[in-house]
Amino acid sequence: MADQAGRDPTDSIGFKPLYAQVRERLMRRLVDGEWVPGMLLPSEIELARQLNVSQGTVRKALDSMTADNLLIRRQGRGTYVAEPEESRILFQFFRLTPDKGAASFPDSRVVSTGYAKPTTIETGSLRLEDGEKVFRIERVRSLSGQPILIETITLPSGRFPDIDHLTIIPNNLYRLYSERWGITIGSAEERLKAIAAGSRDAGRLGCDEGEPLLLISRVARDLEDRPVELRWSRCISRDIHYAVNLR
Repeated sequence: MADQAGRDPTDSIGFKPLYAQVRERLMRRLVDGEWVPGMLLPSEIELARQLNVSQGTVRKALDSMTADNLLIRRQGRGTYVAEPEESRILFQFFRLTPDKGAASFPDSRVVSTGYAKPTTIETGSLRLEDGEKVFRIERVRSLSGQPILIETITLPSGRFPDIDHLTIIPNNLYRLYSERWGITIGSAEERLKAIAAGSRDAGRLGCDEGEPLLLISRVARDLEDRPVELRWSRCISRDIHYAVNLR
């Protein structure tokens, strides 16, 4: 209902546009597992009927989710829940690019895994409960057979039950999170800093101790904006660079 000046009260501060409210309701279907990766969604007309809104409002909500790589529109086939495919992760979450040649997804070799008591930084970054343990994965990643970075990945044990039962840690961890535990990575925050290679990292990367490395710290969050992964990457930047598009 409009006020006497003909304004829609939803335009006031504190009110969300209708399409944003619809997006939140559709996001809940992803969070609750009603919509799973690879699933074909109902048509815009059917969703509009279910939500009692216009088809245009539904389309705007779906466009917003598609822009965030949560959905994929396939011409003539419909709209699908996005899967954590290699290509999507490469351009959305992996920003290291060779100075020469096309970008590619690195191979991984797991060095160690296991439960541990969290550090103060891990506790704060992952918002851990008192007494909650973490599961750490350390791996070396390579491009064209050349080691380029070492990753230390920390996960809250409560969100990833029985992760220690895995016989193989796959290269694509975000697909693993989605398929095994229903956790979709929706966003990530990264911080960059220059450091010197320690003796252990130098040995695994095949570089000199003290050589400059790029440290990338990342906190990845699920669709409800809860932190689910802390990742520390130490990278040799001789032949690669960190690339990001600013819009």
